[in-house]
Amino acid sequence: MDLNGIAAVAKSIRSLSIDAIQKANSGHPGLPLGCAELAAVLYGEILKHNPADSKWADRDRFVLSAGHGSMLLYSILHLSGYKVSLDDIQSFRQVGSKCPGHPEFGWTDGVENTSGPLGQGIAIGVGMALAETMLAAKFNTEKRTIVDHYTYVLSGEGCLEEGVSSEASSFAGHNKLGKLIVFYDQNKISIDGSTDITFTEDIGKRYEAYGWQVLRGDMYDVEGIAKLVEQAKAETEKPTLIMLKSVIGKFAPKQGTPSVHGEPLGVDDVAATKKNLGLNPDEFFQVDPEAYKYFEGKKADFAKKEEDWKKEFDAWAKENPELAKQWKASFDGAEDGTADDPKYEVGKSVATRTASGDMINAMGLRYSYLVGGSADLKGSNKSGMKCDGGTYTPDNRAGRSIEYGIREFGMASIALGMSAHGGIRPFVATYLVFSDYMRPSIRVAALMKQPVIYDLTHDSIYVGEDGPTHQPIEHLSSLRAIPNVQVLRPGDAEETVVAWNMAMASKDHPVVFALTRQNVPVYAKEDSSWKENAVRGAYVVKKGGDNPDVTVIATGSEVSMALEAAAKVSGKSVRVVSVLDKTLFERQNDSFRDSVLGKSSRKIVVEAGVRNGWEFYVSDRKDLFTIDRFGESGPAKKVAESLGFTAEKLASLIES
Repeated sequence: MDLNGIAAVAKSIRSLSIDAIQKANSGHPGLPLGCAELAAVLYGEILKHNPADSKWADRDRFVLSAGHGSMLLYSILHLSGYKVSLDDIQSFRQVGSKCPGHPEFGWTDGVENTSGPLGQGIAIGVGMALAETMLAAKFNTEKRTIVDHYTYVLSGEGCLEEGVSSEASSFAGHNKLGKLIVFYDQNKISIDGSTDITFTEDIGKRYEAYGWQVLRGDMYDVEGIAKLVEQAKAETEKPTLIMLKSVIGKFAPKQGTPSVHGEPLGVDDVAATKKNLGLNPDEFFQVDPEAYKYFEGKKADFAKKEEDWKKEFDAWAKENPELAKQWKASFDGAEDGTADDPKYEVGKSVATRTASGDMINAMGLRYSYLVGGSADLKGSNKSGMKCDGGTYTPDNRAGRSIEYGIREFGMASIALGMSAHGGIRPFVATYLVFSDYMRPSIRVAALMKQPVIYDLTHDSIYVGEDGPTHQPIEHLSSLRAIPNVQVLRPGDAEETVVAWNMAMASKDHPVVFALTRQNVPVYAKEDSSWKENAVRGAYVVKKGGDNPDVTVIATGSEVSMALEAAAKVSGKSVRVVSVLDKTLFERQNDSFRDSVLGKSSRKIVVEAGVRNGWEFYVSDRKDLFTIDRFGESGPAKKVAESLGFTAEKLASLIES
């Protein structure tokens, strides 16, 4: 190990970080100053990676969970040879910069995750480690190993305090994800002071209770860190937490204090820090020449690791052509199997959750890399996978059905990590009302443009007896409000089939299904092109003539209510429109929207949720037939009657 080279890299990380933060007059110098040695030894000696190809499939993954320390990552990416220039670093935190305030996946070369809120990075890392085991079980053969890499995470106190990290860490220990290694930057400082004011539990014992191996060391002993990693790798069944004692803001005049965490050091302290590092206080963005030289010397080794893997891969592909086809399909998001879509008879009553379950198993045959599970609600969500593989366990890494336990936030973030890893298409399932627990992860999935599928059932007051806590009211509106999230609320079983095909075709956004608990009728569609129009967001179910008097715009189970109400109305022509995807429909051109809605008709909106977002469809607020209060406990039909949410009431509104 070239200790002088690593020291030069660590010095340069500190230099670049403090100058970038000072120039931006914004940022968090504490972590880059405190963890520079870890980044240097990790990227120089430990990681299996090739900076010339940041998308190499069998690379080790590094997840920065403590994303506020982004300059640590940008600095080491620059120094080690990724496509992060000195100019990029000098424009840190500026509009359009490749070095934004927190790392953004897909924006900066070498960045594996959008970090954002603390804690999710640990869960994303768990998902990446989970994906590695699944792909290894599927593609490795007795003769060839083409999937064999580790996932590393850098966490701080804040990440470990957030509940999502506990959920995910418990899951990782139970599932014996031995190729997951988490470094804990143990500096005992938070924004408001010492962590002793809030965080005094024995973290090591907590992680041992989760089923992890816990190791301890010094952040500034690079040889010791390398030995700890080897010890972590020797433990194949337990994930490892490496607790590294550190000093936040090391070498700064105020090192070890909260003031170096989240604000620039200031001109004088930057100069003093540079003096402490042996740098010229009057020069900016200094890089020790030995740092570049060190990584220049590593370039051939980095490339050889990938070249050796490619030779192994090519030999494997020649020996296993069918597996090779599946590999390509898995990473391209293409079909690699066959299965017919289920068929449903008009007039038959089928809950859309049940139709979704049918589609999960059809899609499982059509896409061998579709995996998924539920937060302890598989039977209720109808989300069980019956295709090959069985349930994923430490003894069955080939399983495609995942038992997440009652960990909604952790489940969503783990699925995000699986998706970001590549080669896996995950779905997760729970009740729509519990999307409250998953929303932070759904938002990060939208930022990362990851096509995670959220199979959310029990979508309205028709949950019934479980009452207001389980009856979603505001959730459709809140999920539609997240940019880049596709929310699909099918009205019957046939629309559910279309919705699943839309979801599997998505490449750059997460998809939410809102599905009924109760049975709803499969209705006749008067529009012969209804499928083609549905994938544009909405279509005409009942035409009501070329120039209807009233157009009822409905989603989900309310489409059948609208049809029932329309049948009760006399003296007026009524069109019924099903809106499968409100946001997508609103992006269509005026001509298409007018052809669906009817240009001159009165519009009435029907949805079993809050009116937010529907207002501009109507000219009079009374035509918003929505539910803008919490529900009640009781049989579903009685709850609807109590709230005045019935076909009879809707018919009266249409006739008024």
